[in-house]
Amino acid sequence: MARRTVDFEGILPAMVTPLVEGSGAIDEPALARLTDRLIKAGCGGLIPCGSTGEFASLSVAERRRVTEVVVEAAAGRVPVAPHTGALSTQEAIELSRHAEGVGASGVMVIAPFYEPLPWHAVVEYYRAVAGAIRIPIIVYNLPVATGMRLTGEQIAELAAIDGVDWIKDSSGDAALLTELIQLYGDRIGVMNGWDSMTLYGLLAGTPASVWGAANVIPELCVALFDAAARRRDLDAACEVWARMWPICNFLETSGSYVAAVKAGCELIGEPAGAPRAPILPLDHAAKAKLGKLLEQAGVVPKRA
Repeated sequence: MARRTVDFEGILPAMVTPLVEGSGAIDEPALARLTDRLIKAGCGGLIPCGSTGEFASLSVAERRRVTEVVVEAAAGRVPVAPHTGALSTQEAIELSRHAEGVGASGVMVIAPFYEPLPWHAVVEYYRAVAGAIRIPIIVYNLPVATGMRLTGEQIAELAAIDGVDWIKDSSGDAALLTELIQLYGDRIGVMNGWDSMTLYGLLAGTPASVWGAANVIPELCVALFDAAARRRDLDAACEVWARMWPICNFLETSGSYVAAVKAGCELIGEPAGAPRAPILPLDHAAKAKLGKLLEQAGVVPKRA
């Protein structure tokens, strides 16, 4: 069977994982509703089971089920690329094969993030996962979690592996993002994965952004992509960004990104439950501040 390729484009929400209040089980109806809502808002793809999706606290069975629910609810309308990275190569392979088997278009894979690995071991990890599936891999570059700050040359080495077609760069390093686009963009598709750099990334030439804030403000995220990447209308893009940036900045600086995004979902009337312990929900004062920012952005009605 020939290897598949996917032209990811637009806003790809890093989806929250809705949990049932009390039991903490996966809220499958809420997850299906979230999938449908994000697609109808104009998002170009979906990334379940990423950092915003609390993959680190989900069991393997739960990660599989989240992927199944999202793929089924998406029903082929947009590509779905669940995160399947793991601490062991075998688990990453099993999750990736499962994703392919249930109809995912690709997978996003972080490098093992506990035991420090020499670079050649990281390369072999990606080579093993890529060799086990026929759908493309998005390398998840998240130095804050992996402890590895990949260079452009290292990313180019990963891109030489058949099947490693994309990178989600969550380094927050504008210089690296620019280098990837300018020097290696012909070898690997580059996605921005750092919220507050989204406007820069789109103007610099990224065809897609993986964005947790899209759970809360998908319409604004899509409007930004349309203005910055499609129409190249800088004035319009800056106008949308001015409305969004305070929200994005809050999500990144609140203390817990997952808790803040889930609080935002509740504030817009699309509750996703509390984060899984030990992550705590956003406190009352922080939640009120986020609510005010959403009001100022016109996302929710202002309270009397």
